[in-house]
Amino acid sequence: MSSAIKTVLFDLDGTIIDTNELIIDSFIHAVSGVQLTREMIIPHMGTTLENQLRVFSGLEDVHELEKAYRTYNLTHHDAMVNPFPYVQEVVQNLHSAGIRLGIVTTKIRPTTMKVLEMFDLYRYMDAVVTVTDITNPKPHAEPVLTALEIMGADPNTTLMVGDSPADIQSAQNAGVRSAAVAWSLKGEQVLSGYGPDHILYDMRDLYKLTGTERKEA
Repeated sequence: MSSAIKTVLFDLDGTIIDTNELIIDSFIHAVSGVQLTREMIIPHMGTTLENQLRVFSGLEDVHELEKAYRTYNLTHHDAMVNPFPYVQEVVQNLHSAGIRLGIVTTKIRPTTMKVLEMFDLYRYMDAVVTVTDITNPKPHAEPVLTALEIMGADPNTTLMVGDSPADIQSAQNAGVRSAAVAWSLKGEQVLSGYGPDHILYDMRDLYKLTGTERKEA
């Protein structure tokens, strides 16, 4: 039987925080010369902003598009983002049960900190690794390995939770277990194709995976 999970790393956007509509609207606003649709955007969500803007615009230099995206995103941020169901409860209960928690995201640090503070999640995190902090973003192993190093965590008892193929692949490349969230806009079927160790249908599924079911309030 595999070792008990003692560390849980979370992706942010689309995993614990519902920023989906904000992200989609921000891309449509920023890349105004192209008729972008949700269906065009969703498969690329989870990769870096720069990468997505290059794909959507066909441009190599996306500096101006990035500025337009961030301006729109920041302006509408507070009105359009919320935690997914049970996120705050589960994070608090896992922390109380002694499970160590961290964030591994392709967001930049300022907006990551903004949303974690906004929903009172930052205080539960032993590590926050953003795209600002690493050289090679997900699906590379570096972001997950960086979190493990900061936390002094064992890969064998670590679970990475995410909503995109990049999250699953980063976990696999780093030698940790992976869980895909069924509420991902990409859909359970797409994510299952990348071979995650677990599928979460509800944040509370983490109680069973971490053996903290009795700690649930």
